[in-house]
Amino acid sequence: MTRDTITASEAAALLLTWYDRHHRDLPWRVSPPMARIGIVADPYHVWLSEVMLQQTTVQAVKSYFDKFVGLWPTIEDLAAAETEDVMKAWAGLGYYARARNLKKCAEAVAREHGGRFPDTEEALKALPGIGDYTAAAVAAIAFNSRSAVLDGNVERVISRLYAFETPLPAAKPRMRQLVAELTPADRPGDFAQAMMDLGATICTPKRPACSLCPFRQKCLALHNADPETFPRKAPKKEKPRRRGAAFVAIDQADAVYLRKRSDTGLLGGMTEVPGTDWTARRDGATTLDGQPFAAPWEPCGTVTHVFTHFELRLSVYRANVVKALPGADGWWEPIASLKTQALPTVMKKAIAQAIPHAFKPG
Repeated sequence: MTRDTITASEAAALLLTWYDRHHRDLPWRVSPPMARIGIVADPYHVWLSEVMLQQTTVQAVKSYFDKFVGLWPTIEDLAAAETEDVMKAWAGLGYYARARNLKKCAEAVAREHGGRFPDTEEALKALPGIGDYTAAAVAAIAFNSRSAVLDGNVERVISRLYAFETPLPAAKPRMRQLVAELTPADRPGDFAQAMMDLGATICTPKRPACSLCPFRQKCLALHNADPETFPRKAPKKEKPRRRGAAFVAIDQADAVYLRKRSDTGLLGGMTEVPGTDWTARRDGATTLDGQPFAAPWEPCGTVTHVFTHFELRLSVYRANVVKALPGADGWWEPIASLKTQALPTVMKKAIAQAIPHAFKPG
């Protein structure tokens, strides 16, 4: 890797000129023309979008962002919301610890900072659920701090621009150092968003549009190698496979028996159908030995769901129950209103396996 292929001033000038013309219009973003007349980004919107965007696409996040700011227009509104309502609004976005931390962070900002986000990376990192990346992004975009913002898109751009041979994740410290050097004192927030946009729209994982890239004359990967082979990555370990069972009970009123998961652990605080005690580290029972209560259970297939660190395969059982169970720890939810519940995707899959029409419109 040759460090002097592009100077920091060149990089900033090329990228910001490109960004001024080709930036994405996003509901949480202040565009360059608006910024030039003095409109600044709302820290609440920046933070909310960045938390939502972790492990999720922009297209998937837009509707959730609009839903959240419609329900809770300010950080104080979110802090005062019922946790169950927040989990319901989040259902489908995945990585549910983010939603629990979102609520805790809102409460901390409202309680400890008078409803205003602190404006430094260190102070932001002291808030629940905010790590290095989110703190840097909020500081740069909302407060125009010269912070080095490094997400997956930026990693890809940097690795190609300098033809990084060191594989991820070992290359991250050096990448962060380079981003810090490239980030200009003027418009650091726009620079961070421009790098993200470039990685998302031009410097894509497959078939990058190199002819449209503002860095095309300086990119070492383009001139000396195959850009698609960057960033280099260490061989992936095969994800462990776990097994378990899910039990979908339906009563005479066409309602499904649901219960709430423990507030801690995987899918904590979310809604579920009863199931066996599987975790990321161990299997649960897959037969009727794991049934939550006596009922005429019948097998109706299996569903598979891939989490970040493991793959889960659930054996699904269905039972038609004559009447509600005495002393049960859950509730009966009409099929028509299942969509309003905080059901994670894996539970929606299990219910749909047992009741094919459960989540169909109409």
